[in-house]
Amino acid sequence: MAPLPTAPQAVIQQHNLVEQVADYLTQAIIQQHFLPGERLSEVQLSRALGVSRAPVREAARLLESRGLLISKPRKGFFVRALNTVELEDVFDLRLCMERHAIQRLCQRYTPEAEQALQQQVAVLCEAAAGNDGTRRIEEDLTFHRLMLHYAGNERLLRAFDDLAHELRLCIALITKTHEAPETIATSHFKLLDALATGRPEACREAINFHIGVARDFVVKGVGESESESGSENGAPANEDLLSR
Repeated sequence: MAPLPTAPQAVIQQHNLVEQVADYLTQAIIQQHFLPGERLSEVQLSRALGVSRAPVREAARLLESRGLLISKPRKGFFVRALNTVELEDVFDLRLCMERHAIQRLCQRYTPEAEQALQQQVAVLCEAAAGNDGTRRIEEDLTFHRLMLHYAGNERLLRAFDDLAHELRLCIALITKTHEAPETIATSHFKLLDALATGRPEACREAINFHIGVARDFVVKGVGESESESGSENGAPANEDLLSR
């Protein structure tokens, strides 16, 4: 095997910089520091982060590919505002994935998998008791990712990872529309109870309910917002909030 060429250090640093900016923007969007429909200013972001406009632009393109931003010709990037149809699509796909995964997991539910999931629910409940909404979202996703991991289908897991970017927006909406957000964490115990029965049909019913309740809260909340604003996208694009 021929020796690999030496990669310019600047290229590696630039790549890491883009990821760092993307992580920052992701957290800001989830925490709604940037509202749905809001335009992002490359100039203001580059000044605030102390970087050039190039990594900001590349990070925005990365988040567009992940479904968090949309671009408009000659206008720039905007925070994506999911409407009820898009939300239904996301939850429908998620349900297909997790319904299959939990039934596979039920057939190969090992003590290791059980212990890992129990520990993660405990972590999720701890996060739910705090004020860090971002951590709650990440711990929630970690639990469901563990289910798919122990289900034993790596391609299914990769598909879930791709969907997880949009799921972060959806889970953030759940915590804002749910009357008692802390119950989101404890609801995961019902999934563990279903797995403990060893019955695939019980697992199927549990995941249908778990994701169905989340879907209903989000879709109802966004639907009401659409009705109030009269906007097809659930939130009007405010192009004057941040000018380039």
